[in-house]
Amino acid sequence: MKKVAQPKFRRILLKLSGEAMGDSQGQGINPESVADMAQQIREVRELGVQVVVVIGGGNIFRGLTGSERGIERATGDYMGMLATIINSLALQDALEKQGVATRVQSAISVAQVAEPFIRRRAVRHLEKGRVVIFAAGTGNPYFSTDTAAALRSNEIGAEVILKATKVDGIYDSDPNLNPQARRYDQVGYSEALQKRLKIMDATAFALCQDNKMPIIVFNFSVPHNLKKVVLGEQVGTLVTA
Repeated sequence: MKKVAQPKFRRILLKLSGEAMGDSQGQGINPESVADMAQQIREVRELGVQVVVVIGGGNIFRGLTGSERGIERATGDYMGMLATIINSLALQDALEKQGVATRVQSAISVAQVAEPFIRRRAVRHLEKGRVVIFAAGTGNPYFSTDTAAALRSNEIGAEVILKATKVDGIYDSDPNLNPQARRYDQVGYSEALQKRLKIMDATAFALCQDNKMPIIVFNFSVPHNLKKVVLGEQVGTLVTA
């Protein structure tokens, strides 16, 4: 009898970029892209893994870009938070169409469309088998959704942050520009800082390092890659102490 592979992690935080939900230019919301995301998350839920998701809003509006064009920075960041709520609702819709019970919790109050972020309630949803999507970042301007992922992962007791990207891990230089770029299978926090490897922004990375939260950077556009990561296969790059 074939032995069924067991998940390496019991509770994960999946960090998705807003651009991954968009079209080929990373703009707007592409229903096919969102459905593919939902399918990969469903595969992992069917293994019994508890899943929380943090999504960016760059496919709709990015606060930093807005401030560069004259919008006051805090206002621009709040606009970006609203963009993440739109993305979260789109992913919730796609997940529930695939039979996955999902709750959206927002760090800013939008009571008609999402629950407020309450840590104990989020954990209870996970224990009941629901996927929880954390929207609106940390609820504060000047903080990225990477920082929200680092914060929420520690708050709800996730074992790892899975950072979904379009590349198959962390390189010492841009592999699109340098064919000799070296890919890391594993890298320590200190080495990542020393070599200035672009993994997360400084605030998010410091939070992970201080709390010894491992990060796996992997290519989410490859079908079933999320499941492979959760089953402990060598996919992407592990950042750890």
